[in-house]
Amino acid sequence: IEDLAQLIHDCKNSNPSARVSVKLVSENGVGTIAAGVVKGKADHVLISGHDGGTGASRWTGIKSAGLPWELGLAETQQTLVANDLRGRTVLQTDGQLKTGRDLLVATLLGAEEWGLSTAPLMTMGCIMMRKCHKNTCPVGIATQDEELRAKFTGHEDDVVNFFFLLAEDLRGHMAAMGYTSVDELIGRSDLLTPDEDVLGGRDKLHGIDLSKILTPSASIRPGAATRNVTGQDHGLEFALDKTLIEFAKPAIDNGEKVEYVGAITNVNRTVGCMLSHEVTKKYNAEGLPDGTIDIKLEGSAGQSLGAFMCKGITIEVTGDANDYVGKGLSGGQIVVKPPAVSTFKANESIVIGNVALYGATGGKAFFRGVAAERFCVRNSGAESVVEGVGDHGCEYMTGGTVVILGPTGRNFAAGMSGGIAFVYDPHGAFPQNCNRGEVDLYKIEDSEDSEI
Repeated sequence: IEDLAQLIHDCKNSNPSARVSVKLVSENGVGTIAAGVVKGKADHVLISGHDGGTGASRWTGIKSAGLPWELGLAETQQTLVANDLRGRTVLQTDGQLKTGRDLLVATLLGAEEWGLSTAPLMTMGCIMMRKCHKNTCPVGIATQDEELRAKFTGHEDDVVNFFFLLAEDLRGHMAAMGYTSVDELIGRSDLLTPDEDVLGGRDKLHGIDLSKILTPSASIRPGAATRNVTGQDHGLEFALDKTLIEFAKPAIDNGEKVEYVGAITNVNRTVGCMLSHEVTKKYNAEGLPDGTIDIKLEGSAGQSLGAFMCKGITIEVTGDANDYVGKGLSGGQIVVKPPAVSTFKANESIVIGNVALYGATGGKAFFRGVAAERFCVRNSGAESVVEGVGDHGCEYMTGGTVVILGPTGRNFAAGMSGGIAFVYDPHGAFPQNCNRGEVDLYKIEDSEDSEI
């Protein structure tokens, strides 16, 4: 859960004005998971039922994965209220919601937002052929084939009308109950009563006890919020990036070169990400020219140093860094090196943590020392130099260039389908550590390889 909390923090830094949503499958025990997710600062939690979707999944998944949204939603609402967490997050549910009554039941069980996809899709002409993944949709919705797309007859006005009618249906049910706003009904499961005629009409339904599902959440912890009343405190106002953004204003506004020198500690997480957000808002994917914003820090960097960092920003840390260095690096440059007065051998010492350059798409990273496990997993475009890596290096890598001037751990290059890794292997141990399922090993022999 701490890794998820860090991911939520990274996402919030990448766009502070956006909500961070976590989707959970409705199943037994989902309430406990949701409580951990909300403690991890998720702004929005979605409880997804087993119904719905495109039907393009495997049949075993369609038949067996998940439970009805009513079960997961009721459990989540009750657990969050019991732990006084409900007021900090927005709760949503989905899974074949089609009518105003469906929305009403979801609201009474605790949801303040609803997700609808199947029904609106059908108003656009979907006939549920379950071929969304085959590019052969006969009504032209889920296909790139021009001939099939010509058969599309849907119109946005149909979707708008559907939602107007849906809202009207919901308002009718609310009026019949004597309520005028959705907020009054959130979590009011005491207004739901089992239909005894239905329960008594079939032998299979005898003995079903719905009391746990229909327990009013307000009775579990009197005084605790039963709906969202406040936002999560992500602590962004204390981020080092606030200082960096203010310092880099000449670069952001006018493209002037700036250089910042300061200290960093491991409480400074996701450094450079919010700054990158400000640059990207103005300059889009092009970013700034390399070296426009030069940041020199000394100390131990917290997790996700340089996450999602765009072109034009360079961060140089004299010291070391924790996990997720350069996560999603998108054009920026990162340097981590030990202090010049260090007495240890850098090429034999860990200088950055696990999962560096995960999912990087561009940029450069240079590490004077050894990286821990899962280095450059899913890298698709970044270039990096490091003096050794732990297990599972370059796993699922699809692009980019990595130069490793030292030993590697086991299972190197598992699932690697692209990119190039140059490995210095004076002792001949690398072939045993390399997973050759999808890669070939070559020695540097011709001038082209030497130039690279």
